[in-house]
Amino acid sequence: MTEYLDVDGGRIAYDVTGGDGPLVVLAPGMGVVRGTFRLLAPKLAEAGYRVAALDLRGHGESSVPFASYSITDSGKDLAALIRHLGGGPAVVLGNSFSSGSAAWVAAHEPALVRAIVLEAPFARTVKMNPVMRQLARVILSVPTLWGIYYKNLLKGPKPDDFPAYLKALKANMGERGRLAAARTMGLDDKPEMEGVLTRVAQPALVVMGTRDPDFPDPRAEAEIVAGELAGKTEIVMIEGSGHYPHQEFPAETAATVLTFLNEVA
Repeated sequence: MTEYLDVDGGRIAYDVTGGDGPLVVLAPGMGVVRGTFRLLAPKLAEAGYRVAALDLRGHGESSVPFASYSITDSGKDLAALIRHLGGGPAVVLGNSFSSGSAAWVAAHEPALVRAIVLEAPFARTVKMNPVMRQLARVILSVPTLWGIYYKNLLKGPKPDDFPAYLKALKANMGERGRLAAARTMGLDDKPEMEGVLTRVAQPALVVMGTRDPDFPDPRAEAEIVAGELAGKTEIVMIEGSGHYPHQEFPAETAATVLTFLNEVA
């Protein structure tokens, strides 16, 4: 059931599954809705965890527009949700864009975060070259183009319900203001991430697909991120997966995340 949390400038949609176990918060990437975790969240809940999944600003059932859509903004929204749900400390799993927000809240609100999982992480300040920036601008301006690009990010098996999910995702991104929100996130060079990873002292798990097309060398990117984190960090590569291991290989991803959760939560 969808619930809403008022935050600065709008409201965030989320849902909670599971009982009274340790809190796990799932944050999707830009251009994606919280339904992306439809295969992972039940597995974590069945294992005894209280699982909250949210829609980013401007996405899904969250309101639009917001004045800004930065990693810092999303980090503050995560902190607000954790406080709203009892203050945690929570384990925060961030995919893609939201991995930076997970690291941000761990660094700036350490009392709220027990550990983090960074999946396919865009968690560093990286300058996009002009050609790629223009291409991204075009893709994130047309729902059909975003749908084609999004589908290409999955290099492993697609879930049986993927056609219906993709249709619903494109319809949502076609609503007024939602692609603009995703475009703002996608074109952000993330300058506020400078030095953030070195301040994250909590345990961390970096999950990366070996075929993730968003990175020239997924393993190398995982090692760079892990090397900057200050706390104990583990890397797990999901063989054959693209940018969304939790959708492409949900059983393997759930097993990896649960092993980590059982150690830290």
